[in-house]
Amino acid sequence: MSNNNTNNAMKRVERLKTHFVVSAPLLNNESSTTNNSFVERQETSFFSSPFGSSKHPDDVVIVCALRTPITRARKGGLKDTTADDLVATVLAAALRETENINANDIGDVVVGSVLGDSSQRANECRIGMFLAGFPVKVPVRTVNRQCSSGLQACADVASAIKAGYYEVGIAAGVETMSKNPMKWDGGFNPKAASVTNAQNCLIPMGVTSENVAAKWHISRETQDAFAAESHRRAAEARRNGKFKSQIVPVVTKIIDKETKEEKEIVVSEDDGIREGVTVENLAKLKPVFKKGGSTTAGNASQVSDGAGVVILCKRSYATKNGLKIMAKWKSFSAVGCPPEIMGIGPAVAIPDACERAGVKVSDINLFELNEAFASQASYCVNHLKLSKDIVNVNGGAIALGHPLGATGARCMATLLHEMHSRDASCKLGVVSMCIGSGMGAAAVVERE
Repeated sequence: MSNNNTNNAMKRVERLKTHFVVSAPLLNNESSTTNNSFVERQETSFFSSPFGSSKHPDDVVIVCALRTPITRARKGGLKDTTADDLVATVLAAALRETENINANDIGDVVVGSVLGDSSQRANECRIGMFLAGFPVKVPVRTVNRQCSSGLQACADVASAIKAGYYEVGIAAGVETMSKNPMKWDGGFNPKAASVTNAQNCLIPMGVTSENVAAKWHISRETQDAFAAESHRRAAEARRNGKFKSQIVPVVTKIIDKETKEEKEIVVSEDDGIREGVTVENLAKLKPVFKKGGSTTAGNASQVSDGAGVVILCKRSYATKNGLKIMAKWKSFSAVGCPPEIMGIGPAVAIPDACERAGVKVSDINLFELNEAFASQASYCVNHLKLSKDIVNVNGGAIALGHPLGATGARCMATLLHEMHSRDASCKLGVVSMCIGSGMGAAAVVERE
């Protein structure tokens, strides 16, 4: 390993150690280690170097970012919509939005998906492409890095473009949590019990939320206030039409549970947002994961259905084809952290992604931080000393919902459309989320 790589690795270890200043018992009285064993990074520093904020023909840029409405699993408007229909909807919309792109130029379509059966979901994505009118020569694949899958899809396409494999590609994400609920198939490997970190990968996500809240003394009141504010901001954004430019309406069917009657509908708005949510309302809800705990159905993300899409290409391709550039892709980082407190992932990944982009966390103008739980989101905001005025300004997953594989693409669409609604001083944005089994991911983009 070169001296430069060694120095970078040591810097990351030191940064991780800042999350373990407070000592507190975790599940089964086990504490986390702070050695290099849980550190993982996928780095893409070459996106910002050596060109910095200047424009270069080889820059990777984003020319389209859209999403479907996000609706409640098993209850919302998309509960009876299949994954291939959701994929087809966003892919077709993306091509309409960028009509100067010749579909035959698209080098790959990468779709983030978490819960759908792996081989079936890959086939559904191929079917969705054909339903959207794509030529047979365009390939597709899926990617699964759990809650960051949609963002990982963006990073994979950006990396392929930078490597010269193709000039334009599509990243997407989809999840149908109505049809594919969270579950564990098969038994557990008994060897996991002999390795603490392996065993802790099996801890339910809600319990990891309780661990974060206990370790960093994040009160129930703090979490409920965070959740109420998420709903307030999202409700205000919906009333003011903030989401219209990013949402692709879905023509679909809905089946009445009692009569089994099918009815065609058009779903055009998020339906998980609740008007008038207050801290007092939320305080009445009982903890779900731990007796006497603080994580409830009201201060955790909603299970949801939805899809998102992002088109990335070389700047030279965008210029040649007259495409409007939304943003430059600057960096991406995926970082490991202890599984039992997986929610701290963004607090580790964001500084790393910013360093890769050649900027400071304090330089960022807007953040889309996935709200898996109010506990972990509150911790990340506090630890990074972020102003709440620039984090999830239109609400987050507690109000909008968290369709796992689609969330990264959804967040990117929400971030970029909000950035373009502001004046030119809003230049830098970050999308970030925690990842089950102990990771965080973050990407930095620069608005154009």
